[in-house]
Amino acid sequence: MRWILILAALASACVHANPLAYDLQPRQIADGVWLFEGSTDNFSQANGGNIVNTGFIVTDKGVVVIDSGPSRRYGEVMRQAIARVTDKPLLKVMLTHHHPDHVLGNQAFSDVPIAALPGTTALLVEQGDTMAENMYRLVGDWMRGTEVLLPTESLEPGMLEVGGRTLQLLALSGHTGADLAILDVQSGVLFAGDLVFYQRALTTPGTPSLATWLADLDQLQHLPWKQIVPGHGPLASDAAPFAQMRDYLGWLDGVMRSGAEQGAEMNELIRTAIPERFAGVNLSRYELIRSVSHLYPRYEQAAMQRVDR
Repeated sequence: MRWILILAALASACVHANPLAYDLQPRQIADGVWLFEGSTDNFSQANGGNIVNTGFIVTDKGVVVIDSGPSRRYGEVMRQAIARVTDKPLLKVMLTHHHPDHVLGNQAFSDVPIAALPGTTALLVEQGDTMAENMYRLVGDWMRGTEVLLPTESLEPGMLEVGGRTLQLLALSGHTGADLAILDVQSGVLFAGDLVFYQRALTTPGTPSLATWLADLDQLQHLPWKQIVPGHGPLASDAAPFAQMRDYLGWLDGVMRSGAEQGAEMNELIRTAIPERFAGVNLSRYELIRSVSHLYPRYEQAAMQRVDR
């Protein structure tokens, strides 16, 4: 009996010795296309920042990785998971934008070309270290050893042939000012990055404008996609993510435009009732507060009339 207790104690110690383990399970969503789906929660020490959708495409000659995740540890586990699916070499990592949950796994792919839009690289140079420091504060020891690793290649919009597969690259700007969307032409899978959130409230601090974002959605929806991988939220095979995004962006714009016209204070707007139709959209209140904090001054400025004219 004593030996059983000792073995149980040792087993328990082993489990607790490495609690910071990402459970990344690749899910095949189309021929040659795989998805790692994150939660729709906020960053926390419970999830290690795994709130993001990443993925990979297996071509005839090797693997294209879409985003590297929120930490070095995530990238390493992701790479191990890819190796369980295929023994083909990694050809390229493509980054949809510069936000930390999408790029801080780059170190795990330091021997592979890492490609991004020029604007994404510029934003990562400007903001990367600060974002990484903030991630350390948000998720703690999951980030151990994580540093910013910059892209080594630049991407341009258009058709790109990789390993016998055709990828249509779109350079858009609604979310951060430099946003890459990737359509795998063969399967019709659209990796939309954070231009599309689904069942999770969108983040707006880096957007040039909500109108720009809406225009980007029009471009994406007109592509010949069959499935949509949002940056955050569940996979979709219909236009529901686009409808929800347009509805949410329109509501958000209306809240701030109306508030500015009426001279409302920021504290009033952050207490705006969330419409019932967004009840299932995670973090709506949290992101409303952030959006008002970052965007409302623009609306106030636009609504002000100069008294010297």
